[in-house]
Amino acid sequence: MSDKTMLIVPGKRLSVSRLMKRAVQVAIAVGLTAAAALALVLGNGMLVAKASTSRAVSIWLGFIERPDILATMVLTAAITVMFVYWQRDQERRKP
Repeated sequence: MSDKTMLIVPGKRLSVSRLMKRAVQVAIAVGLTAAAALALVLGNGMLVAKASTSRAVSIWLGFIERPDILATMVLTAAITVMFVYWQRDQERRKP
């Protein structure tokens, strides 16, 4: 079994270790989760009278910077990435 795998980034293919690929995938998942939370907070801010975009962003930053929220996002992303790879490996072993 090879220690290297391909990581596809826009316009390039990089040969990286499996651990690095998993870490990048977890980071992308955390970033997407943070972006989804930002969209929800901004959407909520548009529905409330007297709300501004800067206030919504400051609320979002306060939420995202909480260690328990960040830890939950990272843990969820890591478990999801590991499960997807485990499941894929199980499917390959069965005929």
